[in-house]
Amino acid sequence: MVEASPKVVVVVPTYNERENLPVLAGLLADLEVPNLHLLVVDDGSPDGTGEVAEKLAADSGGTVGVLHRTTKDGLGRAYLAGMARALDEGADIVVQMDADLSHPASAIHEMLRILEDGETAVVLGSRYVPGGSTASEWPWHRKALSSWANFYVNAILGLGVRDATAGFKAWRASTLRAIDLPTVQSNGYSFQVEMNYRVIKRGLSIREVPIRFEERVEGMSKMSLGVQVESALAPWKLRFDRDEPKA
Repeated sequence: MVEASPKVVVVVPTYNERENLPVLAGLLADLEVPNLHLLVVDDGSPDGTGEVAEKLAADSGGTVGVLHRTTKDGLGRAYLAGMARALDEGADIVVQMDADLSHPASAIHEMLRILEDGETAVVLGSRYVPGGSTASEWPWHRKALSSWANFYVNAILGLGVRDATAGFKAWRASTLRAIDLPTVQSNGYSFQVEMNYRVIKRGLSIREVPIRFEERVEGMSKMSLGVQVESALAPWKLRFDRDEPKA
């Protein structure tokens, strides 16, 4: 009897990504990964991204799904909603990635290959391991801020992860269940840090693979001042939060 391929669900939150979403869907389809599915989590995009997603779903033969959310309450909440839906629908592996084409879909092959070892809990697409890089369009101060943010997070939490703020990851379904998604508190970009922290606290392993992080082609960045403030405070909250579930 031929063993079925694991169900891989790529969760992609969207807000005003109508130009980028069809391109990303095409890149994922071109990977020809068996049993690969795309789940679009749209937060009521006024530019019609939700309608574009529905059209992709209708034409996909069942490999594209859409989760419409009526409240735009942050990237972390969107990812959590998508991950919960993916798990409910039988995902074995959940890949999280952005819709803005900054994450290279081609890296998914390597991420899935690493998960086959049975030891790795989550694979992270990293800008800061050998072979990784950021977009050449980034000004020096943006690169410096990103590097400092990773140093800052690791100094406080001791994650041992070079790209602790990265948002391109492949998760085992068992890992997502183990870190207790319903109790994740952080939102915005600090969500990435809390998810890594929960993995490490439970004695699970994170592997990093090099990627080139590209600048978005269409649309605008969602990084606000409020998100930056939350991201700065989150590591301290995690470190001293007595309610954080233990291993």
